[in-house]
Amino acid sequence: MINATLIEHIFKAASISRWNDYPKMVNLVELDKQAHKFIIAYFIAKLENDVDMNYIIEGGVFEFLSRVVVTDIRPDVFHQMQKTKNKEINSWVLTKLEPMLSSIQNGDFLERLKTYQTDSTHKKERLILKAASYLATKWEFSIVYQTSQFLNDIEELKQKVDEELEDYYELIGVRKIAMNQKLARIVDLSGRLRFQKRWAQTQRIPETTVLGHMLVVAIFGYFYSLEVGACPKRLENNFYCALFHDLPESLTRDIISPVKYGIDGLNEIISEYEMRLIDERILPYVPASYKDEFSYILGVKKDGEIYKKDEFENRINRPEPKHYEGSMQNVNSDEFNAIDGRALKYCDNLAAFVEAGISISYGVKSKELTEGFEKISDKFEKNPKIEGVDFSKICLEFKRHFEI
Repeated sequence: MINATLIEHIFKAASISRWNDYPKMVNLVELDKQAHKFIIAYFIAKLENDVDMNYIIEGGVFEFLSRVVVTDIRPDVFHQMQKTKNKEINSWVLTKLEPMLSSIQNGDFLERLKTYQTDSTHKKERLILKAASYLATKWEFSIVYQTSQFLNDIEELKQKVDEELEDYYELIGVRKIAMNQKLARIVDLSGRLRFQKRWAQTQRIPETTVLGHMLVVAIFGYFYSLEVGACPKRLENNFYCALFHDLPESLTRDIISPVKYGIDGLNEIISEYEMRLIDERILPYVPASYKDEFSYILGVKKDGEIYKKDEFENRINRPEPKHYEGSMQNVNSDEFNAIDGRALKYCDNLAAFVEAGISISYGVKSKELTEGFEKISDKFEKNPKIEGVDFSKICLEFKRHFEI
C-alpha cells in the first residue's frame, strides 16, 4: 500500500508555509491549500457532464506529490519556468518521487504519473483542477490582503488574482462560486477548517489542521483502494468519503476523543446535533443534482423517521443505502456504489498515528501524544488487517523509518 517514505513526503506539506513574503494573520500551509483544492474540484466537477472523477482524484494526487518537491519555487517563477523548462522540471520531479512510488501497484502508479506529465488529453478535468487550485489560492489571498494593504504592490497583485477568474468561467461551478451563490458557502465553510487544529490540547510538530487531516485520510484511502483493486466508483466514493468525513466539524469544532467518548451519552448528543447542523447548514447549499449522492458520501441515512450519520460503516447504495457486513470485494462493481467505511476508519486512525508519531520523532511529545500513539499502535496489532491490507506492517515500517 503506502510506505513510510511516501508518508513523510505527504506530511512535508504541513510544514511548507505559503505567502512567505507577505504578512498574514495565520500560517497558511501547502497541505491545507491542497485539501481545499480537492474539495472545490469535487463541487465543480459534479456540475459538469462527462467528467472522469477518477482522473480528477489521481491527477490531483500527482499534482500534490509533485508540488511538494518544487514548493520552494515561487508560483510566478515556477509558472515562468514551466514555459521553457517543463520537460527538465518534470524529469527532476520524477527522480525525487520514483524511489517512494516505484513499489505501488508494481510500478503502474509511477508509469501513470509519467504519462500525466506529458498527457494532453482530459482537458476538462485538468481545467477543473487548475480552477480549483486558483480558487483555493484566491481564498487564501483574501486573508493575506487584509494584512498587506500597506504594501505598495498589493493592489497590483489583487488585480492579477481577480483577472485570472475569467479563465475558468466556462465551468458552471466557478461561475456559481464567483457570483457568491450557495456553492460559495460550502467553499467558505470547508476553508475555515484550516483554522481548527488537530490535537488542540497539546503541542505538536508539525501542527496540522482538520482540513489537512481530511486530505491525508483521503490519500491513505486512495492508496488503500488501489491496493485492493477497487472498481472506479468504489475508489471515487472512498476518496471523497474520507475527504469530507470531518466537514461537519466546521460547525461543531473538533472534539477530542477522550472528551467525546469519555462522558456517558455525550457522543450521541454530539451526533444528533451534528446531524441537525448538516441538515440546516450544509445540505441546503449543495446543488440539488447531487445532494443525495453527497449525503450518501457523508454517511447520512434514514433510520425509521430519524436521520443518522456514520461515515465509517461499510455500505452499498443498491437499491437504497444500507449497511454491508460482508467482504467489500464481493460488491466490487460500480453498480453497488460501495464505500469501505471500516477501512477508511483504519486510514483515519493511521493518520492520527502518523500525526503523533512524527512529532514524537522530532522530540516534541506529551502524555496525550504518547498515549494516543501507543493506543493506536496496539489497536492495529490486535486487528492488523482489513480486506487483506496489513496496517500493522505500515506502522512497524513507520516506527523503523522515524526511529521511534
